[in-house]
Amino acid sequence: MPVTRMLFDAGRGALIGTAEIIPGVSGGTVALIVGVYETLIASAGHLARGIAYAIVDGVRGRGMARAGREFAAVRWAVILPVGVGMVAAVVVASALLAPIVEAEPVASRALFCGLILASLVVPIRMVGGRWRPREYGLAALGVAVGFALTSLPQVDPLEPPLPVVALAAAFAVCALVVPGVSGSFLLLAVGMYAPTLAAVNERDLVYLGVFVLGALVGLGLFVSVLQWLLAHRRRVMLATMTGLMIGSLRALWPWQEAGVVQAPGADLVPVLLLVALGAAAVGGVLLIESAVLRRAARRLDAGDADG
Repeated sequence: MPVTRMLFDAGRGALIGTAEIIPGVSGGTVALIVGVYETLIASAGHLARGIAYAIVDGVRGRGMARAGREFAAVRWAVILPVGVGMVAAVVVASALLAPIVEAEPVASRALFCGLILASLVVPIRMVGGRWRPREYGLAALGVAVGFALTSLPQVDPLEPPLPVVALAAAFAVCALVVPGVSGSFLLLAVGMYAPTLAAVNERDLVYLGVFVLGALVGLGLFVSVLQWLLAHRRRVMLATMTGLMIGSLRALWPWQEAGVVQAPGADLVPVLLLVALGAAAVGGVLLIESAVLRRAARRLDAGDADG
């Protein structure tokens, strides 16, 4: 494998890893922009199924044939350097973000709120066409569920139970399947964002090991289901997802104490500016994504015309 290609793929991974740390900025969207989205999703699915087959078939004495076929289907030449770049970026970005989130909670929530508000355009746009009453109803249900879930008492921010860590990881990793949905936001909404950043910075291998295990289980169990839903129940899923994201914004109301919402403070103007800044950042990413997709479509049309 050429060194330049490896470095290029590692750079693409670093961009995705950085996006995954920032709530509201979708790693799936960045993966789509840098041209590695389909390879990542397909290879992640093969890898998760390969691990599952290796465990199940190994226990039953059936050999490793099924697992071997899945592992062989993984694009290792791309996945390994991308993975290295992602891990390195997560470590660096976590070290930079953790003290800011802890020292400036109001400002952090305001910025993250702007990021999420702007990213709502992605599932809304992906529904396609005019929304029907059913989509509005599903979105309203999603709003209610998202608001209720983020109103529940959060887990202990210092020592969340390990089963909760695994479950949160399993759901957060599914956000990679749908560009525009942020896995970090899902962690933030359930109170797992800060402890996960802390685990990365403190090299808490037990926490990180359980998190990775949960993510692999999530890939194996949920990603195929989500891909099927996107293919066969696209409008239903995306409308519901839009509502969930809107309802979950309760977790990002800037002024709150221990999860209890409070009235805006004297810092209303700077907070609103931070919300606008976050929205502008995601808007810029989405504009780049649109430009990349338009260029790819033009190349495809040109190729069809030549053919």
